[in-house]
Amino acid sequence: MASLNYKHLHYFWTVAKTGGVARASERLHLTAQTISGQISLFEQSLGYKLFKRVGRRLELNDEGRMVFDYAERIFSLGEELEEALRLRPGGRTLQLRVGVADAVPKAIAYLLLESALAMQDPIRIICREGKLDVLLADLAIHKLDIIIADSPMPPNVDVRGYHHLLGECDTSFFATPELARRYRKGFPRSLEGAPFLMPGEDAAVRPRLLRWFEKEGIRPQITGEFDDGALLLAFGDAGAGIFAAPTAIAGQIRKQYGLLEIGKTEAIREQFYAISVERRLSHPAVLAIQSAARGNLIVGSTPPRPTGRRKNDP
Repeated sequence: MASLNYKHLHYFWTVAKTGGVARASERLHLTAQTISGQISLFEQSLGYKLFKRVGRRLELNDEGRMVFDYAERIFSLGEELEEALRLRPGGRTLQLRVGVADAVPKAIAYLLLESALAMQDPIRIICREGKLDVLLADLAIHKLDIIIADSPMPPNVDVRGYHHLLGECDTSFFATPELARRYRKGFPRSLEGAPFLMPGEDAAVRPRLLRWFEKEGIRPQITGEFDDGALLLAFGDAGAGIFAAPTAIAGQIRKQYGLLEIGKTEAIREQFYAISVERRLSHPAVLAIQSAARGNLIVGSTPPRPTGRRKNDP
């Protein structure tokens, strides 16, 4: 057998971690044909096939699982080395690689992350925003240190990780001064037939809002649905409708946009989580974020829970 090609091993490991060639090609910024060709060369050099095809999916065979276990240890050690160097006292500027789920309000993300900027040691925050499933794939291959999300880690994902409740708060309703004058009096009954901007289906608060409307017997006029919280806020600022946002950022919304709070409810609790591959958070900047969240949000006592599984777990 020829000497081990670690680039090929990394391609194989990424395909196994992400669940397929298509997703691996997105992570590695290579074409699917290139990755498939490199995997074939790797199998030839080892003298073993590593995958078996089940329907339209690729699954690891016995040899593939053995190679994957070794690759996990090899690349985990590499990540530990990088982490040790990044966190070394007196070393280069500390980095924090954060994924922010696009359903999380930008103001909440800043509220949580600003404490890291206030650390004594210099830090560089690298933020990536996207769908939670895409960010989880990046977390699995150690492209991110944590993900900030508005929901726990989904149970049926092929990534082992832990979610840590940072905090939770009530929900407030905001509108332009003109709309506030019309709909503030008699809240929440005043929302009947009022123009309302609804978060998209990926937002954890959406089903809570819908249940609350149903319980209160309120049927607002949904004038728009938005996956992107910043776009929803832009429409709200333009007077297109009333919208809901975490009470924790009410002051910022009033100050920055001149919008008014027309009411709030304790019945809708918005929760925010840090998702990591660690059971116990250890990155200094993440610990600073966790500590500051206790002052900015009402924190529960739920311990971090593992969720998801590796593709090779039974």
